[in-house]
Amino acid sequence: MHLNPIDLSVIIIYFVSMIGMGLRLSGKNKTTDGYFLGGRNFPGWAIGISFIGAMISSVTFIAYPADSFKTAWIRLVPNFAFPVVVIISAYMFIPFFRRGTVNSAYQYLSMRFGNSVSVYAAVVFMLAQILRTATVAYLVAILLAPMTGVRIEWCILIAGGITALYTIKGGFTAVIWTDVIQTVILVAGAAACIIFVTAAIPGGLGTIFSESWAAGKLSFMDLNAKTGELEPMRGGFSLSEKTVIMLLLVGFVQYVAGKLNQETVQRWCSARTPGDAKRSMIVLGIGSVPIWAMFMFLGTCLWVYFQHFPSSVSVEILSGLRKAEEILPHFIVSVLPPGLAGLVISAALAAAMSTLSSGINTASMVWVRDIYQPYFAKGRDDRHYLRMGLGASLGISILMIGGAFLFYFADTKTLMDFSIIVTALLGGGISGAFLFGMLTRRGDARAVLIGIVATALFTVYATLMQFGIVPRIFDSYYTSIIGNIIMFAVSYGAACLLPEKPRDLKNLTVFDQSKEQLV
Repeated sequence: MHLNPIDLSVIIIYFVSMIGMGLRLSGKNKTTDGYFLGGRNFPGWAIGISFIGAMISSVTFIAYPADSFKTAWIRLVPNFAFPVVVIISAYMFIPFFRRGTVNSAYQYLSMRFGNSVSVYAAVVFMLAQILRTATVAYLVAILLAPMTGVRIEWCILIAGGITALYTIKGGFTAVIWTDVIQTVILVAGAAACIIFVTAAIPGGLGTIFSESWAAGKLSFMDLNAKTGELEPMRGGFSLSEKTVIMLLLVGFVQYVAGKLNQETVQRWCSARTPGDAKRSMIVLGIGSVPIWAMFMFLGTCLWVYFQHFPSSVSVEILSGLRKAEEILPHFIVSVLPPGLAGLVISAALAAAMSTLSSGINTASMVWVRDIYQPYFAKGRDDRHYLRMGLGASLGISILMIGGAFLFYFADTKTLMDFSIIVTALLGGGISGAFLFGMLTRRGDARAVLIGIVATALFTVYATLMQFGIVPRIFDSYYTSIIGNIIMFAVSYGAACLLPEKPRDLKNLTVFDQSKEQLV
């Protein structure tokens, strides 16, 4: 496909605006606090919208409509746990990171458990961010290549390079404000597709609801792989199959883990006041589930559209001959008119670039604040650390783009599986370590390191189980739940057995919160 000049113009305007914003904001980065935290001066509503943009990657942009097109809305169920996590974050987690001088998730681990645990978690986080951003850069390239007619290598360089440019120059200020714009664009892109389908189908929205309801497409049923029919899911507890309650637990655990990493803590610490940090959670809680639901509804709309106007691609997807993730790119390329297609392609880019920019800046902050400054260059002036922050952002961007090229030129499936496995082995249970520190007065580095070893061994078993090497005793969907339980339980048990060392836990557990005002 060769882009229509109108679509090309829309995409160029989007790219130029992102670069222009990064360059405009670069003059504000005079200190490391400005570069990594935006001078701690962001309003809550902007941080909340930035949270939404960072959470909705290009994978979500494509995967949610694909899933509801092929099945129903069952994959939305884990997201219903998110508002509960938002409330816990506002009233339990934020006080830990807005009191005193903590500006890093791993600084908290250092204060609670010591340097060994903090450095381990920081290194794992950086590795995970590099692998994650490389994966997103590669996936958005293979999404854009067939839609634009541009080679995958150039798609990687363009999307990754432009994101790196405005992130390196503009710092965290550029991350937040470009996230705000990108979130608006990606929501507008999805809404534009829904409006187009509604106008194209006889009967409009009424037809979409009536036909999809009759077919069970608006339900929370799951697809039976053997029969090809939608079937209700059980609602009880089970480790061997997917149930509604277990999906809610999966969502809860995953989103708690997401709130206990540096991407989230960095945003909380960048807010003007503790109230703004809490307001960001209100914006996130109110906006996230409806936006996720909108992407699911887009897939339902596409299903109805292709029932009325079937194509060979839609038929092959529904019959299992093609991947469901091809449906939205197919719709954009073959159905949308010029201009609107450019908007939706820009929305897909926005979804990816918000994830990439956040990953680059956050990983560079962890390198400078949690590793380089305390262990390699203590006591230097702030300008030195600012230069290191710029250099770290550049280095991580190069690794991100290089990783995306590696996925492209090598055995992609093997490499991506390897990256997921390595990250899981090293990082499993880190959120369990945070909760162990916050919810108990026991333990030090020794207990947590024992917990990390136990969790890694469990993850090895789960990985071998996936390949059929060892017996399957639970659904792999629940690996994160079990891993964090093991982390917490083993760390607590080890802490009970090991001799206690006296230490000051002020502001480090929920039981030792001071009454001093949050900052």
